[in-house]
Amino acid sequence: MLLRSPNIIGGSAPAASVIFALSAADSLTKSKAILRSCSMGKEAEEEEEEKVYAHYNHTDSCKHLRWTARESYEFMEKRPWHEINDFYSNLVIGHYSLSYLFGPSKELQIKNAVNRCGDLPESADSLKEFKKFTEDRRGRWQRLTFKIVLSYHGGSFDGWQKQPGLNTVQGVLENSLGGFVDEKKAQQLKERLLPVEPSVSVAGRTDKGVSALQQICSFYTWKKDIDTKDIEDDVNNVAPGKIRALVVSKVSRDFHPNFSAKWRRYLYIFPLKDEDGPVTVNEQSISCDTVLSDKDLEENRCIEDSLDEEPKKEVADFNQVNSNGASNTMNDESQMKPKCFSVSKVNQLMRQLEGKSLSYKIFSRDTKASRSTGPATECYLFHARAVETILPCETKVDAGRQRVMCVELVANRFLRKMVRVLVSTAIREAAAGADDKALLRLMDATCRRATAPPAPPDGLCLVEVGYEEFIQDFCLII
Repeated sequence: MLLRSPNIIGGSAPAASVIFALSAADSLTKSKAILRSCSMGKEAEEEEEEKVYAHYNHTDSCKHLRWTARESYEFMEKRPWHEINDFYSNLVIGHYSLSYLFGPSKELQIKNAVNRCGDLPESADSLKEFKKFTEDRRGRWQRLTFKIVLSYHGGSFDGWQKQPGLNTVQGVLENSLGGFVDEKKAQQLKERLLPVEPSVSVAGRTDKGVSALQQICSFYTWKKDIDTKDIEDDVNNVAPGKIRALVVSKVSRDFHPNFSAKWRRYLYIFPLKDEDGPVTVNEQSISCDTVLSDKDLEENRCIEDSLDEEPKKEVADFNQVNSNGASNTMNDESQMKPKCFSVSKVNQLMRQLEGKSLSYKIFSRDTKASRSTGPATECYLFHARAVETILPCETKVDAGRQRVMCVELVANRFLRKMVRVLVSTAIREAAAGADDKALLRLMDATCRRATAPPAPPDGLCLVEVGYEEFIQDFCLII
């Protein structure tokens, strides 16, 4: 480029000098920027090495056996989650049913759980009465509202809520329903350069990786000539094997999937492992996820008592760092922490939450400040149980099938990531040998670090949404 400059061709030495000076200045600036970025990168690495992770100061006798946030995370992540993902995928496409987990006695109950709340009355007298009630209405009462019972595989989407550039359930669903938008609304959207899609409401927005078997959503339109079978077909064709419309029906105009709901049912499937290496606990070898007996739990309590008698094992001693920058005391404590838990103990911890309206702000994550205090944090748990079972697998005999722990939670509502934090914290407390009221006491904690980090989303599934009074006899785990 320099040889083509008119000044240089004409023999103008000063102009050439200016150009070369500018090039040198640019090179110097770039070099300084590179050195600065290298220096900042080195400082960041040093800060990361020197970073001190804050832990909640538990004061009970189990504090030395309780996992840290990092230990909880590692314990949760090192699991065969692909088998849980495969199971949920088979549930969505209809190859499996939850009765495979909980027995054939639940088959009829699960089939009847496809909720019909809000459907238009079917009898002739009821239809006549309903028509008379609405024929004089105007505005929104003239529109048609359709309810969709939706099933989808969470591992195939980036969560429910529509976001630019992401493959979300809401985005895919609204795209499939574009043909049912009325002409007036379609024209308005085109003028605003927006896609011709309806706005879909939902009973509960699920996070990335969370599946749903009977999610309830709805949309409205002023278009009259719509067949529910056409809606079902369009939804089922948009992403086969990943999302499926179970039932589509007309509902009353005042139906809302979220505000009309009285309870939600979630299921969390946690894979158990037998092949993890044994961990020495007070000269005893315990394999991971062993279902502990009462004698084992009593021995865990003995370990806690012995730790309390040794001042050198206090948490304050974790600050004594050796020449390699690691705490010998912390390593010793990590080796003494149990790496197994009792499913029955998790069940006992969970059952203490039933029938109580409590503030679950300590068990939520990523919530707005306005929803972190007061009534907005209160939830009523109708049902909270855990049981061990086996995943179905056509290619494995019973001895080789995956053992899992299933946790069923039913509440009037759930806070963000509340189910996953409850599950991970219950597992942590069960492993530490805490008493049955450990989760209740954590409600009074002053910091969310008192609870464990959220369990992986792969195990969570929204089973159904209820619009009638809750009946405990219809639960999956009794």
